[in-house]
Order: sequence, then C-alpha cells, then structure tokens
Amino acid sequence: MSKIEVRNIYKIFGPHPERWLERARQGVRKDELLAESGHTLGLRDISLSIEHGSIYVIMGLSGSGKSTLIRHFNRLIEPTAGQILVDDVDVMTLDARALARFRQQKISMVFQRFGLFPHRTVLENAAYGLQVQGVARAQREEKALYWLEQVGLQGFEKQFPHQLSGGMQQRVGLARALATDADILLMDEAFSALDPLIRREMQDQLLELQARLNKTIVFITHDLDEALRLGNRIAILKDGELIQEGSPEDILLSPATDYVQAFLQDVNRSKVLNATHAVRESSKTLTLTMRTRAAHALERMSERGVRYAPVLDGKRLAGVLMRTRAEEAVRAGARDVSGYVDEMTSVPATTGLDEVLGHMLRSNEPMAVTGENDEFLGLLSRSKVVDLVTPLMDNAAAPDAPAQEEPSVPAVGGANAA
Repeated sequence: MSKIEVRNIYKIFGPHPERWLERARQGVRKDELLAESGHTLGLRDISLSIEHGSIYVIMGLSGSGKSTLIRHFNRLIEPTAGQILVDDVDVMTLDARALARFRQQKISMVFQRFGLFPHRTVLENAAYGLQVQGVARAQREEKALYWLEQVGLQGFEKQFPHQLSGGMQQRVGLARALATDADILLMDEAFSALDPLIRREMQDQLLELQARLNKTIVFITHDLDEALRLGNRIAILKDGELIQEGSPEDILLSPATDYVQAFLQDVNRSKVLNATHAVRESSKTLTLTMRTRAAHALERMSERGVRYAPVLDGKRLAGVLMRTRAEEAVRAGARDVSGYVDEMTSVPATTGLDEVLGHMLRSNEPMAVTGENDEFLGLLSRSKVVDLVTPLMDNAAAPDAPAQEEPSVPAVGGANAA
C-alpha cells in the first residue's frame, strides 16, 4: 500500500557533489564535509515508506533537511544519489514532459507563506493549478468554488489576498492544492506562520478533510505537538539524517536518542496517549463469566488476593464482581454469579489520558477499557496512567493506588464457567 518509497537518498550541495558522495557514504560529519570540500551535506541515506491515505509528518529543527527531502518528491531538488518512487514509478527517470505532467496531476504543494498571486482574486488563485492544466475557465471556476466552500471561504471568491487574514490566505492555498485533485499533498510548514488559535483551526480542517478525501499527505513541521496531532507516522531528521521513524506512540513512549527526548520535554502526553496505552497486561487480569460458579469465583479471587474481577458476557463487559458479593452468592447457595454482578465504570479505548486522569481523581472504583460494542479490552492500570503522564505532573504526588492494583492472575475465561 506504499504510495511513496524513498530509497537511500543522498543530497550534497555544491559544484561537484558526486566527488564527495563516497565520503558521505563513509559517514563524514556535516561540518567535516563542509570544512574539507566546501560542500554541504543535505541528506544522508534516507529511506522511508509512506502509505497511501496517510498523513506522514517529517520534522526537525532548522537545517535538519526536512524541506530538502520533501522537495525531492516532485524533483524541485535533484538527489545526488537514490530513488523516489511514486506508485512504483521512479520519479528520477521522468523526462521533462512527463515530469511536468506528474507535477500537475499527481502532486500539489501548500507553502508556508501561502504563495498566492496578489493581483489575482481568491477564485483565480484557487483555480490557478487547473488553469496550468489547461482546464476550461467555466469548469475550473466551478471546481475552485467548490473547494473554497469546503475550506470555509464561500463568499470571499472576489476578494484579493491582501483583504484576507493569514488563516484565510492559507485556506486559499489549501483549496488551490485540492482543486487539482492530486493524489498527494506536500505541505511544507504550511501552518507555521499562523497564530496558535488559527493554526489549531487549520489542523482541525485538515483532519476533517482527510477523513473524507483519504489523500496521501506529507507534512513538514518543526512543532512536535503538531506532528503528534496530525501524523499517522513521524520521521525525525537531524543534520540530514533520519534519527527515528514510527507512530506517534512509538516516538513518545520510546525516544531513540537524547535529541528526540529533548523534543518531547514539553509535550502534553495526556492529549496524545489514550486509555489503550494504560491497559493492564492481560496476563495479570482475572476475568469471569456470567456462568462462573459462585464458589469457584470466590476461591479464585481469594487465592490471588484480588477484591474484584471483571465479568464478561461473551466478549462484552457485563460488569464487575466484588469479593464481598461473591461471598454473598456462596452464602445464598447461588449456582453462578449472574445475579451478583454490579455495574462497572468503563471508558472507551480512544479516551485521552487527560480525561482518564480526571476519572481517576474523582473515583477509586475499578475501571475497564472497552472497544467497539462494549468489547472488554482490559482493566485500566492506574499506575500506568501515572507513569505515562508523570512528566506533566511535575513530580506531584500520584493518586493513591486502590485495591484494584493488587496482584491478579492469568485470564481464566471459560475455565471459570460452570
């Protein structure tokens, strides 16, 4: 399902880059190469695979090579060595005519500084890519009007760029990119020039559009919060080298280097991670069924020192059996636990840890994590929640761990059934 494949890309800037390619392959540092040759190492041995329909974020500080890399995808920059494949076609092999067609039809670009023509109206700017493609005026204006409406600019089509706010100008740039119906959007620091509130609105707009359009979006940023919010996968560059690549959770939970860790210092982890990340290991959770014998349930709970166990109805969460209720069932001579199961607090798997933490602070009751159709995914581990959000808590005292964090036993499922 890869839309874009980047294979072993090197880029050396200078009059004779090919002479210094072998030194770059040998691992010479960027500053050493500059001192030796007067050439600048832009990228070293970059390989990436970008899936169709994903938002792939490339990030790093100024000079890391992120903008250099994205400009290879449509050959605005030629590599010193390596391949760029789009839909299995090597972009490096395209002649001038095929490359022009590729740029017009396959890839659109949204720039940081909007890139609008000041003498053209909003409508004319939005329709510009279609004009380059040779689309008739009536047709291109119809499509441009549609996309202006989609990005919230209906009624502004006769205005000029200087009459719009920065956020509105960027929406024109986005509409222009979308109007060509290209498969791939390259967005180079597209929201970096915007005020924080407008930037957040544009991120929301992009996510909403992506949910409907399923484009392949390559997004450049130096802001990790933005990368974590938008990206299905993230690549972090430093001095032209790929330092770490993975899902937002991979980056946040397992930073590969001190450089990546430095990026993470001020990240609000609770807004990135969700309840799924705080599920207790399944091997440590005792589960019962509605047909588990009361005596057997009490025996298992007593053996393992737990004061409660989640009860399932098939794969769905039915509730919780407290040890005191199991004792009642045994005294009453109940055959199974079905009449002694109480309601159990649960949160959907996608619930952010900020919201989960709020639940924890309000109640010490056991909490389950559920998926679609109330499928039981596991028990929430309060200690995991605290560990995951500790950087946000500034070493504040963690909430007292309730008895639900007592040792448990491997899942028994049907073994507990009558």
